[in-house]
Amino acid sequence: MSSVNKGLKAVSMLEASKGLLSVLVIFELHKLAGGNVQQVIEALIAHLHLNPANHLLQDVVLEAGKVSAANIYWVMAGASLYALIRFVEAYGLWHSLVWTEWFALLSGAIYLPFEIYGLLTKPSLLTAAILCINLLVVGFMYRVIKHKV
Repeated sequence: MSSVNKGLKAVSMLEASKGLLSVLVIFELHKLAGGNVQQVIEALIAHLHLNPANHLLQDVVLEAGKVSAANIYWVMAGASLYALIRFVEAYGLWHSLVWTEWFALLSGAIYLPFEIYGLLTKPSLLTAAILCINLLVVGFMYRVIKHKV
C-alpha cells in the first residue's frame, strides 16, 4: 500500500470519526429533548472536574442555553446532515474516489480562516491542535490532487 493510500485511509478515518461523534451528539440531544440542555452541560463540566471559567467551556454553556425543546430537532437535523456528509466523504476517500479528494480539500480549507481567527482571538491548545490537524489534511489533499493532475 502506497503512502498516498495510507494517507487517504487516515483522512478517511478522521472524517468517519467526525461523523461518529456527530451521531453520538444526536443520540444525546434526543435524550435531552424537552430538558434543560444548559443544566446538563454544566453538570457534566462539574462531574469531569473541568474549569468552568475556561472560555471554550463558557461558550459551550452559553450556546447550550440557546437550545430549546422547540429547536433541538433542527439541531439534530443539522447534526444528521453533517454526519451523513462525513460518512460519504470517508467512504469516498477510503475508496480513492477523486471527487471526495476535492471535497476533502475544499471542506477542510473552508474552515481555515475561522480556525485562524479563533486562534488569534481566543488562543488555546485545542484550537491550535485543530488548526494544525486541518492544515495537515488540507496540505495532504492538495498534494494528492496536484500529483494526479
